[in-house]
Amino acid sequence: MRESLRAKAIEICDRKIAAKGDTVGLSFYAFFANKNDDPDLLWEAAHWWIKTHELNHFEKAVKIRAMIAAGQ
Repeated sequence: MRESLRAKAIEICDRKIAAKGDTVGLSFYAFFANKNDDPDLLWEAAHWWIKTHELNHFEKAVKIRAMIAAGQ
């Protein structure tokens, strides 16, 4: 996952956790606007989420933040 996507994902996880607590869940779609303006980046996030890590559609934001921060 490219560094710019990692930084954006961590920032979004932090924001969601701050707003709704440690139990908040999200999907990789949370990292994007409600339009597909960068399909390559969306595919990169989907590949990381689905193919690389075989995550469920919704996962806890704290889990995703920790995985990304650890460089996974």
